[in-house]
Amino acid sequence: MAMTGALVLRLFFMAVLMGPQKSWAIKEEHTIIQAEFFLSPDEKGEYMFDFDGDEIFHVDIAKSETIWRLAEFGKFASFEAQGALANIAVDKANLDIMIKRSNHTPDANVSPEVTVLPNSPVSLGEPNILICFVDKFSPPVVNVTWLRNGQPVTTGVSETVFLPREDHLFRKFYYLTFLPTTEDVYDCVVDHWGLDEPLLKHWEFEEHTPLPETKENVVCALGLFVGVVGIIVGVVFIIKGMKKRNAAERRRQGAL
Repeated sequence: MAMTGALVLRLFFMAVLMGPQKSWAIKEEHTIIQAEFFLSPDEKGEYMFDFDGDEIFHVDIAKSETIWRLAEFGKFASFEAQGALANIAVDKANLDIMIKRSNHTPDANVSPEVTVLPNSPVSLGEPNILICFVDKFSPPVVNVTWLRNGQPVTTGVSETVFLPREDHLFRKFYYLTFLPTTEDVYDCVVDHWGLDEPLLKHWEFEEHTPLPETKENVVCALGLFVGVVGIIVGVVFIIKGMKKRNAAERRRQGAL
């Protein structure tokens, strides 16, 4: 992908929220990220909020509309899209200044890592979703094409907005609904400024093949383990709290 523009990016690490500060409580840290950017000469931008790696909402710049990742979020909070448009206008003005001061020198490109995997265990004839995960890239400009048996697929596809990472790189998910068969093969073709040529990741159905110990499986297993540990620790703290309360009640009764 040839470079056709420049980028101004502003990442704001808005807050670190701490859990309840009691002697028996488990302390948790959460991160909210506000990310916005403007691209020229594409005249495109993005404004979004992220909580612990998940999108809360983004603003559709063209429609001047706030899009909540889950519709339920909009029942408990609101955000005026005009505020995002004002920020994007400032980004555009800053970009023009930066381009002139840098003598039109582009920033370094970071090529993406790409992984293709199904959303759930695959069974022949059972509808599923293929996920193309594009990670650790910058700037946030990427073209992705799905192929089935070498032919482009344009139906049943969807994608997220560009999601920020805490190392100032980006990630993005692309989805393809499909019906698994033994005849069809799929490819996710990714093009980015940091690549000399498009990167192709292949997937096809393999029967009775155990899941490899990929990074994704390890992360999922670790997440499950941490979740179980969290439940166990939570139960321990609850039991301790109940014992302390019962002991205190017995002491009060003894004093009487």
